Amino acid sequence: MAYIQNKCILITNCSVPPPAIFISLLTIELMIPLARSLKDKRSAVRGLKDRLRSRFNASVAEVDFQDKWQRATIVVCIVNGDKRQVESAMTRVRQLAEEAQDVQITGIHQEWL
Repeated sequence: MAYIQNKCILITNCSVPPPAIFISLLTIELMIPLARSLKDKRSAVRGLKDRLRSRFNASVAEVDFQDKWQRATIVVCIVNGDKRQVESAMTRVRQLAEEAQDVQITGIHQEWL
């Protein structure tokens, strides 16, 4: 039985399983050695976050050490229906973070949800 409610199609008693969704979180701990103020740090971290968002259509957030001049932790989340695409994107995210000129990576942790 299918019907339309608020422009969404709802299907009940459907034997088709929901599509697979793959979610990966990459936590990157950073050191910003050239930062002499929070403004310097935010500039460096914002640049990396913006590059990650624009190149990978990823969700990116700074989650720790907001009040420390030379440390930051950012989390990158990518969601897709194809696990290989998520793995490939996360590999490229790591590479881009490692190539960043104004930050140094002190730790990386990846997890699947």
